[in-house]
Amino acid sequence: MINMKRRTFLKGSVAAGAVGAAVSAGLLTPRVVLAAWPSAAFEAKSVDSALDALMGSHAMENSDKISIRAPDIAENGAVVPVSVTAPMSGIDTISIIAEKNAAPLTAAFKLGKGAEGYVSTRIKMGKTSNVIAVVKAGGKMYSASKEVKVTIGGCGG
Repeated sequence: MINMKRRTFLKGSVAAGAVGAAVSAGLLTPRVVLAAWPSAAFEAKSVDSALDALMGSHAMENSDKISIRAPDIAENGAVVPVSVTAPMSGIDTISIIAEKNAAPLTAAFKLGKGAEGYVSTRIKMGKTSNVIAVVKAGGKMYSASKEVKVTIGGCGG
């Protein structure tokens, strides 16, 4: 039993030393990750202001190429599964908006070149509203929406 504790301690010490060395060498830099955080967009109180802060514009056109997969009725607004599929070429970003949330922008994904137009996540919804998927592809913004009814609010309800 004592040998197992020693092994665990040694493994933890080696792992901590490796992480410390990587941080000091500059291989792990959290400021690089946090530098791209669009805080103004996630703190915006309306859909238009969130899109303006995130993408520079809120002008978008409806598209039947975007598919939103979400439940018609969410039993618990704290965890609503949402998937967005957009078989388009040149997709830059996919964002998910819960229209009537206090802060409508719930997720924003920046995709790399050649990435498939698909994202899946769980969002919080305070009450029944439209879930809007906004896809930026080829310099234009496209959207689709689906109403999700919430029986128990997830944003403090």
